[in-house]
Amino acid sequence: MIFLAIRYLIERKRQTLLTFLGVFLGTMAYVAVSGFFLGFHVFIVEQLVNNAAQIHIQARKDYLSAHQLDQAFYENSYRHVFWYFPPSGNLGYLEVQDPQSWYERLARDPRVEAYSPLLTTAALFSLSKISVSAVLIGCNPIQQQKVTSIADYVVDGHFRDLAVGGNRVILGDELMKRLGVGINQTVRVSVGTGNASPFKVVGRYYTGNRFADSQAYAAINDVQRLNGTPNQVNEIGVRLKDYRQAAAIATNWSRIAPERTESWDQQNANILSVFRIQDALRFSMIATVVIVAGFGIYNVLNMTVNQKRQDIAILRSMGYDTFDVVMLFFSQGLILGVLGGACGLFAGYFFCRYLQTIPFMPAAPGNPQGYLHISLDSAIYIQAALVALISSSLASILPARAAGRLTPIDIIRAGG
Repeated sequence: MIFLAIRYLIERKRQTLLTFLGVFLGTMAYVAVSGFFLGFHVFIVEQLVNNAAQIHIQARKDYLSAHQLDQAFYENSYRHVFWYFPPSGNLGYLEVQDPQSWYERLARDPRVEAYSPLLTTAALFSLSKISVSAVLIGCNPIQQQKVTSIADYVVDGHFRDLAVGGNRVILGDELMKRLGVGINQTVRVSVGTGNASPFKVVGRYYTGNRFADSQAYAAINDVQRLNGTPNQVNEIGVRLKDYRQAAAIATNWSRIAPERTESWDQQNANILSVFRIQDALRFSMIATVVIVAGFGIYNVLNMTVNQKRQDIAILRSMGYDTFDVVMLFFSQGLILGVLGGACGLFAGYFFCRYLQTIPFMPAAPGNPQGYLHISLDSAIYIQAALVALISSSLASILPARAAGRLTPIDIIRAGG
């Protein structure tokens, strides 16, 4: 039966080739597009997960609404209060209220891999007559290396050098350029209260993100002393053993303390919404593969059935039953689907390998050549193979069933 199916396909070389190319190109395109989209997805998620804390425990910032104080000022007639200039301001806190209880809670939680207290403040960096405002982040250097991947981006010096203390600072590449400062030089840092303090530049980091590279890191004790707020922290960064649980854990923690607790995906919901659009494009690719391959196979088999009516009559007269005739034409579509899909998978894989050698993105420490991030996940190839196989099978059913219903007497009556 397989021999007859192959012979019928060979007899119609042009139609068979066009159908094969439809399945081949559709499968190859699905592999390449899915690899690109998923590679970009994985790259962005890795950046969001590793470059910052996976859960941020921050001092709560609630803002006054226009009528929030009406009842407090006008107890009996607060429903009829209208403000020319409504109350405004911040009802929150400047710091985490009880950081020690958070440290104990995080240390006991088996889901937590590491945590680091932070004190983030606006600062003015001065060198000679040059002054630049930037964000100064005070952290526990040893713990911060476990929570984020900032240490991997240090290109001069070592991030752990901050742990020595003594007013040391690591500047972002952009901030160093704006100040014109070099390694082992001293800058004066002021937070607006008190006198400026000298800080020795012991390192430089470069992430490729201009905003991130305009910040600076120092030991939290030095920043607390500079800020005049000993033992104060305004954020605790947390890294989990499974980052996918971050949203559920953050929501649960937000119910047990006054601090604002957000996960990495909650803070980047707008960015992650782009991936839903990518998924829609991928699914449209699946639909395209199914339609192109299905119509091609259906047309080829339908024409073959009409042109091979006499052969069907002869086969039925020789003793071939309905199932044999159905399998004869069904196997033709299956052969096209399997061969086209298999060749498309191999071509898609090597095309993805080629895309990985294209310098398309800006150079960064984690990707110095700026190559494209292409996913080679086995799930992509399994999905592509299933799409090719299912589309060819579905498109083969109707012509095969039509061929199986033909009997010798019906063919003779129809003039076959």
